[in-house]
Amino acid sequence: MTLLSVENLSAGYGKAEVLHGVSLSIAERQIVAIVGPNGAGKTTLMHAVMGLLPRGGVVSFMGQAAGDAGWMVRRSVVLVPETRALFTDMSVEDNLRLGAFARWQQGARDLPASMADVFHVFPRLEERRRQLAGTLSGGERQMLALGRALMGKPRLLLLDEPSLGLAPKIVADIFRVIGALRDRGIAILLVEQNARAALQMADYGYVLEMGRVALHGPCETLAQDVRVIETYLGRRRDAVPER
Repeated sequence: MTLLSVENLSAGYGKAEVLHGVSLSIAERQIVAIVGPNGAGKTTLMHAVMGLLPRGGVVSFMGQAAGDAGWMVRRSVVLVPETRALFTDMSVEDNLRLGAFARWQQGARDLPASMADVFHVFPRLEERRRQLAGTLSGGERQMLALGRALMGKPRLLLLDEPSLGLAPKIVADIFRVIGALRDRGIAILLVEQNARAALQMADYGYVLEMGRVALHGPCETLAQDVRVIETYLGRRRDAVPER
């Protein structure tokens, strides 16, 4: 079943249009990767899909025309932005509680169980639960941003550059968690500068260049494409290992 459908999307800032006729889709339990160079419009795409920017074209979620960001959140679509957007002067636990606020407004009262689940995924957050978010390391902040998103019980998770600025070991841990989220039934739209990691993780990929979709296809196919290899993977085609 198609969860999110984007058709002929255009968006930008003021009179400056960044996205030009972008179309993509994501099904349930699928990871879709968006890769491309800096300035290609990847973050703009995420914000437009989420309803944080004015947009042209058609964005549909579960067959309904998508509204603004509040409409998306109420339907369990959650964005983890590149900046993580944590409340740095609040504790880890309070940041997590805020992640469940929309669900609480809709009558959900399972916050303790939801928080216990987040602590199961990220044990380090339980150790830091009373600590201010602003005192966490970069990796811990990303864990908190993901944990807060999980408190919203997302059906679709939009992840913008989850590996940005993190040490390789932490990146590997974060990507393991992303794979586990798919196993839980969460669909993920993943924007990632690390094209190799994104294509290894995702089921389907789109290459965004200058605000347009330049290539798309199953990730196994994209990982063997000469243009993708030379531009984003930095290795010869015959050096790409089998998946």
